[in-house]
Amino acid sequence: MTAQVDYLVVVFTATSGASGELLGSDEKELVQLVWQLVDVKNKKLGRVNELLIKPDLSDLTEEKEEEDVVEERVEEENGSGADSVSTAASLEAALNEFHLQMTNEVNSAGAGTSVCLCTDGQLHIRQVIHPEAASKNILVPDCFYSFFDLRKEFKMHFPTSDLKALNVHIMAESLSIPVDVPPMWDPSATLDPSAILPAEVAVQHVQTMASIVLALLSEPFCHTFSNSEKVSEKFESGTCSKMEKVCDNTVIRARGLPWQSSDQDIARFFRGLNIAKGGAALCLNAQGRRNGEALVRFVSEEHRDLALQRHKHHMGNRYIEVYKATGEDFLKIAGGTSNEVAMFLSREDQIIVRMRGLPFSATHEQVLAFFSPGDGLKEMCPVSGGKDGILFVHYPDGRPTGDAFVLFACEEHAQCALRKHKEILGRRYIELFKSTAAEVQQVLNRYSSAPLIPVAPAPLVSVLPTVSLLPPPGGVRDCLRLRGLPYTASIEDILTFLGEFTHDIRPHGVHMVLNQQGRPSGDCFIQMTSAERAVQASQRLHKHVMTSQRGANSRYVEVFPCSAEEMGLVLMGGSLSHTHTHTHTRSRSGTGLSPPPCLSPPSYSFTPVPPVLPTEAAAALYPPIGQVLLTPRPLPPGHAYYPGAAQLYMNYTAYYPSPPGSPTTVGFYPSPSSISSPGGLVRMPGLTYNSNGVKDLINAVQGYQSPAESVSLLSSSLIGQSSGGDAPLMSLPALMTKPAGQYLDLTLL
Repeated sequence: MTAQVDYLVVVFTATSGASGELLGSDEKELVQLVWQLVDVKNKKLGRVNELLIKPDLSDLTEEKEEEDVVEERVEEENGSGADSVSTAASLEAALNEFHLQMTNEVNSAGAGTSVCLCTDGQLHIRQVIHPEAASKNILVPDCFYSFFDLRKEFKMHFPTSDLKALNVHIMAESLSIPVDVPPMWDPSATLDPSAILPAEVAVQHVQTMASIVLALLSEPFCHTFSNSEKVSEKFESGTCSKMEKVCDNTVIRARGLPWQSSDQDIARFFRGLNIAKGGAALCLNAQGRRNGEALVRFVSEEHRDLALQRHKHHMGNRYIEVYKATGEDFLKIAGGTSNEVAMFLSREDQIIVRMRGLPFSATHEQVLAFFSPGDGLKEMCPVSGGKDGILFVHYPDGRPTGDAFVLFACEEHAQCALRKHKEILGRRYIELFKSTAAEVQQVLNRYSSAPLIPVAPAPLVSVLPTVSLLPPPGGVRDCLRLRGLPYTASIEDILTFLGEFTHDIRPHGVHMVLNQQGRPSGDCFIQMTSAERAVQASQRLHKHVMTSQRGANSRYVEVFPCSAEEMGLVLMGGSLSHTHTHTHTRSRSGTGLSPPPCLSPPSYSFTPVPPVLPTEAAAALYPPIGQVLLTPRPLPPGHAYYPGAAQLYMNYTAYYPSPPGSPTTVGFYPSPSSISSPGGLVRMPGLTYNSNGVKDLINAVQGYQSPAESVSLLSSSLIGQSSGGDAPLMSLPALMTKPAGQYLDLTLL
């Protein structure tokens, strides 16, 4: 407002909980509403009105009164001293009754029509009325969206006053207004702020505020009430640039949000406080899903401080934790630099829906057709702007991620679109979620910049013996990389997919890759007998569809030729990209390695079979330092290497017999001849704590070529275990166990 208002309504609220500076901080219900009309032009006061609100007992009884408001007007005597007292059965009825009585009193006065509320501080409107109304889904009358803060109006004439320390008592003393202050209301007294004020204190509070208003309107102040405080009626979505400066004192972090919550839910939780445009940013985890946290930016430090008072307030059945945050934290989540995203989000009053799981070949036309009404359906959910209302997410190299964002003109169209959740587009079901502008920025930032998983530090390869653990360098691309496998695909499905090329797979040449959670990553490496057959297989099978026998889903699979060195790099925890596929060296530094993935299978169950390993065998195990692939080594027959009922843990390589057989368990095939095997490293984890050291180890491997100087115990600083359980390294001819029932867990390195 720019002109002087005709009437001011001095308002005071009280809850069933804390009062004073803690008013509204404990989520207690509003129980008392007291107000008095002030005629600004004529400098006259109206009568004092008191409205008592009954507590909400809807959860305790099924009885419901037919009349929401029962007015009991008291003109002569009452306990609080108010001129008029009425009772309301609910908050909604109380707010409507307040608005009705205020309007009738203004109309009967006849001195003007403009009216505005006036409170002692911000808490009564921002922390009491609006939060409780939002939690109960109550529509608040328009008069509660603007008000004057009496403390700020007073400070204009007394600039040296501390705004946070001001109260009605101090303002009255400064203006020489005599006030009969009850002892428990005296701010100089040591009062418990959580104490509930009696009814007469609220009435006296309102009467004192009205006297202060009249004093400010009179000479020598002649104050003009023109610039009122505003309460945002609606949260405005928008974009934020990474170059924008965000004040650290305006940002909070909310934690514990329900997974399905949106920016509108956050704005509803902070109803009464003004959130900056586009100031609600939901945080995503490494998998691109919401993690229950959000960063919220307010218009001022004052609103941020009020938001901190809502710590552990409830959103539904969950309590929300509220903490301070920085502007840098907010920009990391909501800031963006893409012009394409800025143009996409420049349209106001648009509802954003996120699509996840799109086929990589999806086009704008397919997305538009997906949201078009089907045969016999009357529901309409047209995409706003056609193709311009669709934003596909891509990796830096231009490959699609399977995510897209779609704009809808109104909430009705968006809700209609969300009902298509998990419907089929192409050969895949599509997940649909209501999204925000900040989430669009965050998803684009994640896919277009740094990897989601931090880079692991370089391993301590210097502590290993000086043996070659990496494959010999070479550019022969005699391996295949399969990308995009169905998550339920098995080795049998891969063999069926390869068809005639199955006969060209080397024994034990299929390597399934799992992610860090132990689930299939969709990648697989296959060692072929020649580079020519690998190229032919990639040219003939690239982007052909693979169907899984264990699931109804099917996907097209990308097939690329690669070298054994490239395969080893990935299996050791690295990743292949266009930037270093052909440029990485034998050194692991600078190759952009991520934390090592788990390669399937975690374990195999063996049935009684001929106790001989095949002639070509590979093993890989050394998790604390890195994963390595060794060249196959023939083993001499004649020893029962593994008990028939035991389990062998092969963490990083999937073995299967050579084609055409494709069993579900590993079998052993006899070796054609006994050939002396070269030396190798063996790791023995889980030693007993009372071990006597090297002497016991030599006795355990008696009969094998293991010189004493080749046995070494690793320190706890290397493997992260106590000295009693350290794993030794020793040079042995092959993977083995001790015969005669003494089983040792040995792993060939």
